[in-house]
Amino acid sequence: MTSTTLPTPQDNENRTARLITDGMEPRNVIVLVSLGVGAAQDNPATGLLWALEAILFAAAMPMAYIKYGMRTGMWADRHVGQRQRRLLLIPVIMASVGAGIGGMLWLDAPRPMLALVVAMLATLAVLLPVTAFWKISVHTAVAGGALAMLALTYGPLVWIAAPLIAVIAWSRISLRDHTLAQTIAGAAAGTVTAGLVFAALNG
Repeated sequence: MTSTTLPTPQDNENRTARLITDGMEPRNVIVLVSLGVGAAQDNPATGLLWALEAILFAAAMPMAYIKYGMRTGMWADRHVGQRQRRLLLIPVIMASVGAGIGGMLWLDAPRPMLALVVAMLATLAVLLPVTAFWKISVHTAVAGGALAMLALTYGPLVWIAAPLIAVIAWSRISLRDHTLAQTIAGAAAGTVTAGLVFAALNG
């Protein structure tokens, strides 16, 4: 007879945490916030086209580089768990986002769409120096920034979704990728930086 090992509560918890971490990774959140802001433009069809431009430079191209890094052994997983490796990755993402901003300026993108991508770049600029000595959470930073920008776009009722940031933080802590302090700091940095920049450029 063969014996089967039943999953333990810890196994189930880790599986749930992994699903949340992967499902709410920065790339996916960037896609959602870009589409959300794009759909709120005066011409939603055009806004969604600008959202696709934002997604290309802020999510798709960085993810392609991450996958390249996985194939070449620069990092072991798509979340780039090693803090030192993130110091190599973040500047590349910033360059990609900067290129997206250049395209938006050249093609005269709507101000909210430009503000969206500039806010993303500003958030990365805040995270990079902190990452040099401390592994601040990018997951919660992106989630917090996305929620702030959606709230500025659609109204304060969007903050009802704030517990999602806590859920993402739990997943990162449960997987031992971050401490509680790192997830709180990430959420605060992303929310404040993206929110202030987005609001200022739309003012």
